[in-house]
Amino acid sequence: MVNDAWPDLDWPQWRDTAAHLHLVTQIVGKVRLALTPWLNHSWHVALYVTPNGLTTSPMPAGPGRTVQIDLNLSTSRLIVATSDGEHRMIPVGARSIADLYAAVIAMLADLGIAASVSGVPSEIPDAVPVATATAKRQWDADAIRRFHRALVTVDGVFKQFRTGFLGKASPVHFFWGSMDLAATRFSGRVAPKHPGGMPGLPDAVTCEAYSHEEASVGFWAGSDAYPQAAFYAYAYPSPDGYAAATIRPAQAAWNAEMGEFLLPYEAVRTAPDPAAMLLDFCQSSYDAAADLGRWDRAALECPFGRPGVPRAV
Repeated sequence: MVNDAWPDLDWPQWRDTAAHLHLVTQIVGKVRLALTPWLNHSWHVALYVTPNGLTTSPMPAGPGRTVQIDLNLSTSRLIVATSDGEHRMIPVGARSIADLYAAVIAMLADLGIAASVSGVPSEIPDAVPVATATAKRQWDADAIRRFHRALVTVDGVFKQFRTGFLGKASPVHFFWGSMDLAATRFSGRVAPKHPGGMPGLPDAVTCEAYSHEEASVGFWAGSDAYPQAAFYAYAYPSPDGYAAATIRPAQAAWNAEMGEFLLPYEAVRTAPDPAAMLLDFCQSSYDAAADLGRWDRAALECPFGRPGVPRAV
């Protein structure tokens, strides 16, 4: 029996809802982008998985004041709270993106929060400005809850993987531009300047994001071009031989068009031990990037952490 912690994610069944959720997370994320000082690799814009959905974490909202937006995927609501006791709630659900965007902008103004929030979606080719996206969008609450359960489970596995690294490493965080959960390790060396050219993303942002050598793993909901949820792994810059490396499990394969290894989510969720399979994918893809890229592995790595047990030094 498939563990409920690894629910079915049938892309064709929830495609329209996923597209709506993507834009909802972009509205929330763009508020964080507008309010938060730049942090290396655009880490300041990401959202974080919570037991109920996704959160911005506290953001600056004026001198001595913060605001946090939580996207509750269990109740389909945006919950807004400030450090001086203000609370607001905005229903998400089956409504137009234009309507939701207007409600968020009005709510920020009512709270006295000055935020110049861009209304143009990011990383979506030929995107329609949200202010003109007036069509009512589909919202399958059950599909949303399944996706959230998957996020919670994968977030835990990625966090376990993150404990095995002493060097610079990102948090496990959700990027709303591409609607994926990601974790990144760094060699400590500067990378060649990225050529840019990513749809819907300024070159300056891309170049800053890829300023240092990295190996990343992530979880992605799918798209019309690749209509299934999947795990991915890539290295930047991709070292010689990386595409031909042997990555575990056997279901993982190099996708030349995307320039990364892909492991279908379905293969993981139906495995006898999904978490072990995913950790193996994370580790083996990192091993290939680090070995072929000649990282100083002895200085950068440590055993996986255990609750209540200090790391031996």
